[in-house]
Amino acid sequence: MKHLILIAFLVISGITKAQTNFEKGMGKAFELWQSNKTDEAENMFERISKVESKEWLPHYYIAQINSLKSWSTTDKSLLKAQLDKAQDHLNAAMLLSEDNTELLVMQAQIYTNWIASDGMTYGMKYSGKVDELYTKALELDPLNPRAVFCKADWSMNSAKYFGKDTAPYCKEIVASIELFDTFKAESNMHPSWGKERAQQVAESCKQ
Repeated sequence: MKHLILIAFLVISGITKAQTNFEKGMGKAFELWQSNKTDEAENMFERISKVESKEWLPHYYIAQINSLKSWSTTDKSLLKAQLDKAQDHLNAAMLLSEDNTELLVMQAQIYTNWIASDGMTYGMKYSGKVDELYTKALELDPLNPRAVFCKADWSMNSAKYFGKDTAPYCKEIVASIELFDTFKAESNMHPSWGKERAQQVAESCKQ
């Protein structure tokens, strides 16, 4: 019996240590990112993703970093490399976590990056998919603030493009801010972004 207890203790200790190492690594990557050392943060997430092969979060953040990078990239070949990398890691995350609202939102973001880079080429190809992704994300988790905000923001920009009333979407964006305040992420490593951007868009609605 004592041997069984000892074995169980060693197994639990090993699991705890592995989790601690994962959390420490993720924490370090977040610190680098917050210090504007984006490339170093991305490299850290990549190293973690290779070691922690069952964790979707490192892949998610690599996808997000490359999605964000693309907004300021004008070189088409570099932009393609960034968005292809974002897609590859998002695909890897999706294999590890099915029906994940956060991943669906990120997929919609990546498609939006393509549309923003060249609307004539990618507008028809991805616009419908973006709508579908946000709809599915909200079906899975109607209280997820990123899903609510991003869908409203996307719909508002589409309405602007076609000269339609944006007021209904402004209300949805304001509503999403309240959800950011009440939403509880699974851990401090899980996605929590979006509130500041939602507030900025809500302010622009008043102008």
